[in-house]
Amino acid sequence: MAVVPSDSEPGVSLTAATGPEPAEYRRVLGHFPTGVTIVTALGPDGPVGLAVNSFTSVSLRPPLVGFFPAHTSGSWPVIRHAGGFCVNVLGAHQEALARTFASPGTDRFRDVPVRPAPVTGAPVLVGAVAWLDCSIESVTPAGDHDFALARVRAIAADSTHPPLLFHRGRYGTCD
Repeated sequence: MAVVPSDSEPGVSLTAATGPEPAEYRRVLGHFPTGVTIVTALGPDGPVGLAVNSFTSVSLRPPLVGFFPAHTSGSWPVIRHAGGFCVNVLGAHQEALARTFASPGTDRFRDVPVRPAPVTGAPVLVGAVAWLDCSIESVTPAGDHDFALARVRAIAADSTHPPLLFHRGRYGTCD
């Protein structure tokens, strides 16, 4: 194996002990494509939801998933208090929906057909390529985000459409 000094590699950003600058960190991590989900729940004033691309599978037995909501999110405290949520995996045909849920201060559920998830009652977005009905197991602080760990209670998928992806600041698909 040949070892190349990192300072001679094009595009390498050497940083101080504090780590990379946030803009550079975001730019570099943007090279990792992610799926696009909308996490929904029922709050005391109706449905809430937020766009999430930090969703991940954690365990098969028991079935656990997680995501990382920002401390600045207005929807996350309501979802957390609800105790359960639905992860809606978006299809390539739902880019406009992803943009709506990623924008603060909008009526995110206007003209969006939903049905209740079977266990939590959280909104399932009609047309999502998959959904997972979940109950929160734990919440752990993680920098400027929380790590929400949840047990999957019910699931379904529809492979009619390819999934929506986010890569290098743009939406796209794998097909």
